[in-house]
Amino acid sequence: MILSDKGFERELLQLTVFCKEKDNGCNWTGALRDYQVFEKDEHLDNTHITSHNCEHCNANFPTKYALDDHKKDSCMKILISCQLAEHGCSKQRFLRSDLGVHYLTETHQICLQSVLEEIMKLIQSRFNGTDRAATNSTSNQFNLSSLISTADTTSSSTSSAINYFYSQLQQLYESLTTVTKNFQPLNEDSIRLSTESLRQQNLLQACQNEINLIKQSKAEIDSYIAGIEPNHEILLQELASLKQKVEDLQSISYDGTLTWKISNVSEKMADAQSERQTSIYSPAFYSSPTGYKMRIRLYLHGDGNARRTHMSLFFLIMRGPFDAILKWPFEFKVTFCLFDQSGQQRHIIDSFRPDTKSNSFQRPRSEMNIASGIPKFFPLPMILQDDNNYIRDDTMYIKCLIDFGDISKIILPYALSLNPALPHHVQRNMIRVETDRRVQLQQQSASSTTVTNNNNSGQVNINKFVNNTNSQTIQLLHSMSNSQSMLEDPNHASMLTGRSLAQQHVTPKEQPPPSKKKKKDDGDDMTDDVMNE
Repeated sequence: MILSDKGFERELLQLTVFCKEKDNGCNWTGALRDYQVFEKDEHLDNTHITSHNCEHCNANFPTKYALDDHKKDSCMKILISCQLAEHGCSKQRFLRSDLGVHYLTETHQICLQSVLEEIMKLIQSRFNGTDRAATNSTSNQFNLSSLISTADTTSSSTSSAINYFYSQLQQLYESLTTVTKNFQPLNEDSIRLSTESLRQQNLLQACQNEINLIKQSKAEIDSYIAGIEPNHEILLQELASLKQKVEDLQSISYDGTLTWKISNVSEKMADAQSERQTSIYSPAFYSSPTGYKMRIRLYLHGDGNARRTHMSLFFLIMRGPFDAILKWPFEFKVTFCLFDQSGQQRHIIDSFRPDTKSNSFQRPRSEMNIASGIPKFFPLPMILQDDNNYIRDDTMYIKCLIDFGDISKIILPYALSLNPALPHHVQRNMIRVETDRRVQLQQQSASSTTVTNNNNSGQVNINKFVNNTNSQTIQLLHSMSNSQSMLEDPNHASMLTGRSLAQQHVTPKEQPPPSKKKKKDDGDDMTDDVMNE
């Protein structure tokens, strides 16, 4: 059995030892009992914890001494004071990471300059004092031992001062190196930023001047617009009126006929179907330079009972400059013609006679009278066909003829089918020749008929027929002479349908009776002479 020696244990605990973390920077020395023995917690548990964290930057260190060195020299999050705080620099604490910024402050620069001047003065005074001591010793020929003693003392004091100031200068040099290193780029940045700031200020001032000019110009423009805006609508209305007048003057007629060219038919038809614009007006035309002023109105998609089934065509009397000296009511037959553009001469012709009791044909009291005419002028299914003969290149032509001489229905289709390119006097001659030819045909037909009859009665009948024929011929020629003004315009050649062409070879007795036509007035009826099938 082994027994412990208490005395020897006490001697061991009194031995002086050093910390096992000496190589890691621990400088602790002391009695073994104070280090860590048995279950006592002394130096190791208090100092050498497994890990040490910096409370400022949260960095981890293996020993407390390493943590202390970190706080002392390298922690960037710890608050420190300037080394020159005791020499007049700011005593305000700041983060070590801001040390370079502090070195560039004006307060630190002034303090640093002051400290350097003091150090230089102190060094100079130290060296001057040493030189004077050596000179006095030589000149006065002190004893050698006294001189050596004084020299040693002075030299020792001077060396100590020089070492102190050298260390201070070394620190200041390091500070100056840091400051210089950071100051140059900062100085360049400062100059660049100053230049850029000046340029931006100049640019801002220029922009402000431009903005002021723009605001002033805008105010002037707004004032000008406010001044002319009230007249804008009036000017637009006057412009539209002038444009319409120019268009009317370009196609104006003074002989009672109108050849109306309608362009963009598909667009106008779509407007009529959607009811954006249900009707269109023709240019105005006149019966003579001092006569009636008239125009026609077309409903491409029909009007009233004819809506969506027929095109409706109406005649209007307008207020004219010579209405006061004209004869009223208006009583002349009106003929409408829709051109067949295929060259087959299958034109659409329809006519009506005015109802002299209707207000539509009295002297106008407003800009224009109520329209009257032919609601079912032409069936819509035929005009809507893709390859119909009446619309080519999205254009149709309609003629309106005012019959001042009561032209016979026998001659009217022929007169309207003449080539509009022919001169007026040629057309008149052709109409006269055609009239004579038809009269001769009637005479020959009448003569052939009377041969088989009783001579006496036949002779009487022949004489009567010849007399009647001659009377009709004279009346027809007189009618053509009276309607001379109607044929002055080469565009008077209206169009015939196939049924109208066939009627050129039909005698007057075979003509169908006139049909009744509605007018665009609320209560009046109108009788029209129509070329029916």
